[in-house]
Amino acid sequence: MTNTDPHSFSQPQNAVVKHLNLNLSVDFNSKQLRGYAELLIENLTLTNELHLDSNDLTIDSVILDDGTISIFEVKPAIPFLGNEIIIQIKPDTKRVKIHYKTSPNASAVQWLDPAQTAGGKNPFLFTQSQAILARTWIPLQDSPGIRFTYDATIQCPSNLMALMSAENDFVVHPDGIYHFKMPQAIPSYLMALAVGDLKFHSYDNRSGVFAEPITLEKAAYEFVDMPKMISAAEELYGPYAWGRFDVLVLPPSFPFGGMENPRLTFSTPTIISGDRSLVSLIAHELAHSWSGNLVTNATWDDFWLNEGFTVYFETRIMEKLYGKPYADMLTVLNKGELDKTIIELGKENADTKLYLNLKGRDADDGMNLIAYEKGRFFLTTIEFAVGRERWDEFINKYFEAHKFQSITTKTFLEYLNTELIKGDISLENKIRMNDWIYTAGLPDNCPIIVSAELQKADSVATEFKTGSPAKTLNTKDWTTHHWLYFLRQLPELMNQEMMIDLDRTFHLTESGNSEILFEWLLHSIKSLYEPANNSLEHFLTTVGRRKFVKPLYAALAETKEGKLKAKSIYKKARSCYHSVTVATIDELLK
Repeated sequence: MTNTDPHSFSQPQNAVVKHLNLNLSVDFNSKQLRGYAELLIENLTLTNELHLDSNDLTIDSVILDDGTISIFEVKPAIPFLGNEIIIQIKPDTKRVKIHYKTSPNASAVQWLDPAQTAGGKNPFLFTQSQAILARTWIPLQDSPGIRFTYDATIQCPSNLMALMSAENDFVVHPDGIYHFKMPQAIPSYLMALAVGDLKFHSYDNRSGVFAEPITLEKAAYEFVDMPKMISAAEELYGPYAWGRFDVLVLPPSFPFGGMENPRLTFSTPTIISGDRSLVSLIAHELAHSWSGNLVTNATWDDFWLNEGFTVYFETRIMEKLYGKPYADMLTVLNKGELDKTIIELGKENADTKLYLNLKGRDADDGMNLIAYEKGRFFLTTIEFAVGRERWDEFINKYFEAHKFQSITTKTFLEYLNTELIKGDISLENKIRMNDWIYTAGLPDNCPIIVSAELQKADSVATEFKTGSPAKTLNTKDWTTHHWLYFLRQLPELMNQEMMIDLDRTFHLTESGNSEILFEWLLHSIKSLYEPANNSLEHFLTTVGRRKFVKPLYAALAETKEGKLKAKSIYKKARSCYHSVTVATIDELLK
């Protein structure tokens, strides 16, 4: 085992963490986690040093398993990476206990005041460890190439519930003490903790949803197909390996759509639309239970291995449950967003390659649609080249052969060559895997997916653009996806008459669907549509999902007046955002 991860100080080839025993108390007043992390290590070379990752942690003491108080050094912080901890150990050391506390500004941890929650009565805490933020709340070897099991004890206020990416209870403990166990080995970015006023709704013996009481009924209705999704996924690619699949709906400041923490997927409330039209995100996080959690990218340069497979798998789940026309709508919409991303980055930009070089950069720099959608279309290219039956057989073998392992792009390509291509030059030329992996932009053998449903929306958009009044447009039985495609086909800049006509007819400014409202607000910014200003400010001050807020602030920042407005709104909103979102918007509006 060697450390090829440019985002970790750890030296697992010498001494590697195999198990974590975590014991923390949650202090909402000081906004700190305090306690210890006891690491069970395997000293492979009988080294005298254990190298760990940390970021702005206060280390009080380090004690070895023989009772020795160890000497340790916390190196000065390096941008993006944080602090290396070098702990003096002995050749026979098996356990290292680190007593520490987190900073109130720990990047992974968001402390929410009651007013920032849905219920408005109790504080809330959640963590976001991906990509390299686990080190801001736990001293460990923070690399996706290193897997460990863990158990934990969390003490929190007695009226709140604590949950982790582990085996969870479903009721509040009167003493505020919760015990957790994760028997399967996971990488550090899947470490997760949430504490808040939470209730649980069960679907069956292995799935359910946690949410604040005021949100629970809506969430339970929205995600009712979760058991069907799990069954569909298992029929495709084998048994679910993690015991339970539960979802926790977080407050709206959560920076992502979802986070695939094993046994406890985190979800944004922005997918609760009332019509179950945005639940492909749940299918996506479920798919991660195989691609990402079970078979993991070894470094963040290999991020496409997590996300490309997951988007492909998500689409197959959606097709199996809701039919190919529905899945094709999702694919066509996402292809449009991929094309847009490539244009924005520049088609010769090295960041449009699947295999990245993020050395010396923030690991988050690679977390865009390239990994997700270019990765998916690469896998779809292989499916079209060999046929679905043969491709599914390969994926099942791939998951089985590499389960509970972290692998590199090179390892995947070697396995693909050995188990699927098998020296077939004609097939190799048809797939052109090197073009997909190591070349910028999108290869010209990218599959073309057509959606008859979205072509209807395109025709309606053409009618409107050529002068038909909004009230004459046939939008009967449209799904969210029809609306998104329709809005994306309209000119970025529309005159006030067009904006007013659309808004009066379809009430877009008051839409309760976050995806539709987002697209409409983008048009409103570009078209200087003032009736949407209040809705825009409300959206930006109540929603912290980076996918939404970044493009809206960017659109505002294109003009001098807009940038002033953006800064004014951001001043109010910034404290409500997670550090992941803050870092992005700070850079955008500087």
